[in-house]
Amino acid sequence: MNQQTKIKDAVKKVYAKVADSGCGCSCNCGQSNNEDLAKSIGYSEEEISHVPEANLGLGCGNPTSLGEIKEGMTVLDLGSGAGFDCFLAVKKVGKKGKVIGVDMTKEMITKARDNAKKYGYDNVEFKLGEIENLPVENNSVDVIISNCVINLSPEKSKVFNESFRVLKKGGKMFVSDIVLLKELTEIQKNDDDLIASCIGGAILKKEYLKLMKDAGFEVKILSKDKDISERQYNGFPVESIKLVAYKN
Repeated sequence: MNQQTKIKDAVKKVYAKVADSGCGCSCNCGQSNNEDLAKSIGYSEEEISHVPEANLGLGCGNPTSLGEIKEGMTVLDLGSGAGFDCFLAVKKVGKKGKVIGVDMTKEMITKARDNAKKYGYDNVEFKLGEIENLPVENNSVDVIISNCVINLSPEKSKVFNESFRVLKKGGKMFVSDIVLLKELTEIQKNDDDLIASCIGGAILKKEYLKLMKDAGFEVKILSKDKDISERQYNGFPVESIKLVAYKN
């Protein structure tokens, strides 16, 4: 088994447990419950109550609030989990729009589909797949959102290349993610628990931005949250960045 497969298997194992338990302990250090965490990273009371079963206490921001999502658009969520951000996006795209969620964990896809059925959303589709190899057509998406997921990928350049491929010209990618402020030790980088906790697989901010630009994006940082290190990540040298990437 190569290192990339090992990392993905470790992440799947943890997030399958999260899906089954409804508790986002993998990325929820020190938070009393999922609702508190969602509030702390920018979700409103109304958003949290929209589809509460889909809020598993994961994430490091609210990309749907960043995204200029309008009626009739096609929106893609990278690492959609139980569908929390997808269901918020559905409200914005309306009946004429469409939302696609992609996740590599079967248990998450099952939970998301069950949530969609329960709440009667027929214009959201959840696909089992990897964000490094998106099951989405070229130039078919208006907006991409992603919330604290790309850090988990061992092949981040592929994620950004694939994102660029599926976006329409003029499309935008809105991301909340964890980046490093200084390098971790090799032991920390290879620790399965730290990888699944959105720390071990994170990379330096300047490297993250370079990979996006190398894929063809024009990138703008919208905000930074360094306090999240103490609130949510046990003091590790990380921050949450919110950014928009343009396919011009």
